[in-house]
Amino acid sequence: MDDFNIHIIRKEVKHLTVKVKPTGEVILTAPIGTTDDYIQRVIKKRTKWIKAKLTFFKQTRKPIKELVSGENFEYLGRNYRLKVYESKKEYAKLQRGYFELYVKNKNDFKRKEKLIYDWYYEKATLHFFNILLKFNKITKQDINDLRIRQMKTRWGSCNYYKKFINLNLELIKKSKKSIEYVIFHELTHLIHPNHSSEFYRYLTLYMPDWKQRKDLLEMIN
Repeated sequence: MDDFNIHIIRKEVKHLTVKVKPTGEVILTAPIGTTDDYIQRVIKKRTKWIKAKLTFFKQTRKPIKELVSGENFEYLGRNYRLKVYESKKEYAKLQRGYFELYVKNKNDFKRKEKLIYDWYYEKATLHFFNILLKFNKITKQDINDLRIRQMKTRWGSCNYYKKFINLNLELIKKSKKSIEYVIFHELTHLIHPNHSSEFYRYLTLYMPDWKQRKDLLEMIN
């Protein structure tokens, strides 16, 4: 049986909806007269989507970190141990398999947090833009803006009309293959706005292994 519970609510609404909250709560809201059989068929149809959402929230849920030496940090699909050093010059870098953080005051949590955020943002900007340029040679679409930000419910999104692409900063922690999948997925939406059969045909034509990349993205380390 599915490894999640669904809270079913019947009330005066026109359409049946399924929502997955960041807390892991799954809520199905249905019109009052909806039969149990129909609800179960909808749940069966949406199970894969529900599990993907639950996995996403588990992956992006920020563990409570103290930002001290020995903690684990992810980058491009690999894990690195944090080493914190006191230094007059403040910066972060990867070196010899460690994520090294140099800060004036090792007890200044906010400063350490900002240095780490800035490092991830700088790396994300570099990698995301390069991958975007690489795959836009295939899609050949005008893009007005690429925005990198922390997103609560998805890895990326596309505004077809404004030609905007948004990417979750957390994506920089995933493998390059997974990042390429998300970016190409959003670029494809500039051609096919919905998840239609044409969308998936195009995706499969130019990225035949997209399902494997998606599965890799949804793995929990």
